[in-house]
Amino acid sequence: MGRHKLVDKAMTEMSDSNLEKPTIIQQAMASCCGAIITSLLVSPLDVVKTRLQAQSSPFPKGKCFVYSSGLMDHICVCENGNSKAWYKKPGNFKGTLDAFVKIIRIEGIKSLWSGLPPTLIMALPNAMIYFTLYDQLREALKYRLKKGDEYIPVLAGSLSRFSSLTVVSPLELIRTRMQHRKLSYKQLYLCVSTQVAADGWFSLWRGWSSTVLRDIPFSAMYWYNYERFKKMMCKQVGGHEPTFFIAFTSGAASGSIAAVITQPFDVVKTHRQTALWESETLEIPQRDSTSTWAVMRKVVASNGITGLFAGIIPRLCKVAPACAIMISTYEYGKSFFSHLNEKMNQRP
Repeated sequence: MGRHKLVDKAMTEMSDSNLEKPTIIQQAMASCCGAIITSLLVSPLDVVKTRLQAQSSPFPKGKCFVYSSGLMDHICVCENGNSKAWYKKPGNFKGTLDAFVKIIRIEGIKSLWSGLPPTLIMALPNAMIYFTLYDQLREALKYRLKKGDEYIPVLAGSLSRFSSLTVVSPLELIRTRMQHRKLSYKQLYLCVSTQVAADGWFSLWRGWSSTVLRDIPFSAMYWYNYERFKKMMCKQVGGHEPTFFIAFTSGAASGSIAAVITQPFDVVKTHRQTALWESETLEIPQRDSTSTWAVMRKVVASNGITGLFAGIIPRLCKVAPACAIMISTYEYGKSFFSHLNEKMNQRP
């Protein structure tokens, strides 16, 4: 009889703790808020970087460049020389800080978020799927495996990134094509249906493989290190849940490590995706092989092994704060909803 009471008590405690955990909707809301805050704080860095690049080497029509909202990378196709696109505005900047000051003073502070609204349409669902699915998979794997969870973050992080990329990749391709060709929705539908009829449904995932090769190793390393750093720091301060500072520091450190290790794949991804789009926009057939190893060999032949780590400092300056801000705001959002659920459950 006493044994049954103990089991019932344990089951009641488990159900209460589950009630206090954020629901899937609340996790999605927390990730959405985190994504918006991250984009608002990080995208100005990329706007300034792009303006400085365009000043030193003006982008010709059809040229492609990568724009980052802090959450995901987007390919942008340059318009003609007479266009008033944000990246073509004259600036006469002397450096990064000078660019920030002059853009705010001359063009207004809103110019620091140039190009952000269209990319958020893709970045928000991507972040919501990625972070919500990660938490759901991690909990499910912990329950199924019922043993040490050291490698669960690796599997959950890889699967959630694979899923979010697979869902968003065709939408991002359509967004880029719509931006480049200035298509109406009817013209876009005809364009996509013609492409599918000619090349099959897989043509909508063009450029997906190069992103997967970079992002899945990044996610696996990021979540593995993040969970380890978080657990280690929580143990040191004697807490069960991470504070904002613990999440921020763990996110920055794990994001930096993953960024350095996956930098060669980032270089390859940029080369492959810009080459793919420039071959379409400039109507130049691709003669060279665009496989990952072919691009790596070409980069090493041109610039040596250091060519595979080109742009590592700018990437770290973007990835570290983006990872830190996103995960800390996401954890804060989940903590807020957990306390809210706890208060709701205590009501008579």
